[in-house]
Amino acid sequence: MLIQGRYQMKVTRVFTGDDDKSHFEEVDIELTPGAVGSLSDPQSVTSLIFRETGGDYDLDFHTAPRRQYVINLSGGVEIEVGDGSKRIIPAGEILLAEDTTGQGHISRAINGESRRSLFVTLD
Repeated sequence: MLIQGRYQMKVTRVFTGDDDKSHFEEVDIELTPGAVGSLSDPQSVTSLIFRETGGDYDLDFHTAPRRQYVINLSGGVEIEVGDGSKRIIPAGEILLAEDTTGQGHISRAINGESRRSLFVTLD
């Protein structure tokens, strides 16, 4: 997406604040135009995990087990953070989970739909 003359991809980040609670912020991944689309700089990753969750998925407060991108392939998830804010991360969107300490976040299925996702681990 071209934003103010620069190409960027937006990612929703969940992180632990100084208050030991999780919070949201938007992160811009810089993209450089190329011959076939726009690309970011490479990022080092450690593994790829495939996951499928049922439509009754409702996980109370928990921390991310590691720093990881969560990429929804189908279905979506509602994430609730420590201050009560909620966001829906639909299919095709990316969450950067970095709240590995503190209270963590809540994850819920949306409309009883199952979800397929990829976890791209960073640690």
